[in-house]
Amino acid sequence: MSVQKLIICVKWGEKFGPEYVNKLYGMARRHVTGDFRLVCFTDNPVGLRPEVESRPLPELGCPHPERTIGKWRKVVLWGEEVGGLSGPALFIDLDSVIIDNIDGYFTHGSPDDVILARNWAKPFSRMGQTSIFRFPIGKNPQILANFRRDPQGTADKYHFEQHYITSSVPGGIKFWPEDWTRHFRIHCLPYFPLRLFFAAPKPRKAKVVTFPGGPNPDDVVIGRWDEGYPQFPTPWQHIKNGLAQPGGFKAKWRYIRHYVKRCPWIEEAWAEQ
Repeated sequence: MSVQKLIICVKWGEKFGPEYVNKLYGMARRHVTGDFRLVCFTDNPVGLRPEVESRPLPELGCPHPERTIGKWRKVVLWGEEVGGLSGPALFIDLDSVIIDNIDGYFTHGSPDDVILARNWAKPFSRMGQTSIFRFPIGKNPQILANFRRDPQGTADKYHFEQHYITSSVPGGIKFWPEDWTRHFRIHCLPYFPLRLFFAAPKPRKAKVVTFPGGPNPDDVVIGRWDEGYPQFPTPWQHIKNGLAQPGGFKAKWRYIRHYVKRCPWIEEAWAEQ
């Protein structure tokens, strides 16, 4: 029996442009064997390449939580009906880079499993990270229903959407094999001060590199942490910029340790063609 290879992504607001979706399709085309579908739920489909299937982003159905940094808009994927889709789907955040074949993400475990990347910021908590996860569409509608009943209370309790998902799946979540999904900042970026002199190496055996919490792939390819930092500064220029930052030691130190050198392997992988 053939395995459905359905990839879902979400693009809303101004943070990511259509090039992120188009590059995700290009990476998947190079690293998925045979046919697959990429469905993008979005509030603006302008600029998406024709191979991408766009769907209107479902309404959250309740007020968005305030006082929280969690990506609660993604909870709509747990509705009973999601864009007319069915079966297991592989969700991939737009700020992810596919660097090797991902066929295993479609076949690992049972089709009814909810499989997440491990939250590497808290590796002993058994919390999941939803940068890349597979789930059976429509099988756990209580997740969205319960959220809608008390969105602010849920956000205040769990803080992050991924913590809520981890705690809400009946029978618990499962994790991808550890080598498959690597966190750029935790697994690739050299410790400070080594990152001032060495680029992040490509992780061995990894299939997908995720970028939660920054920097983003488009910043790494031009050698900066984010839009608030100049491109291609030398280590000494960067340190001088940090020492000139307003505020006390904490602000200066935060700036100085946010340094990343250009990574050719990310530039090669994160491409539309």
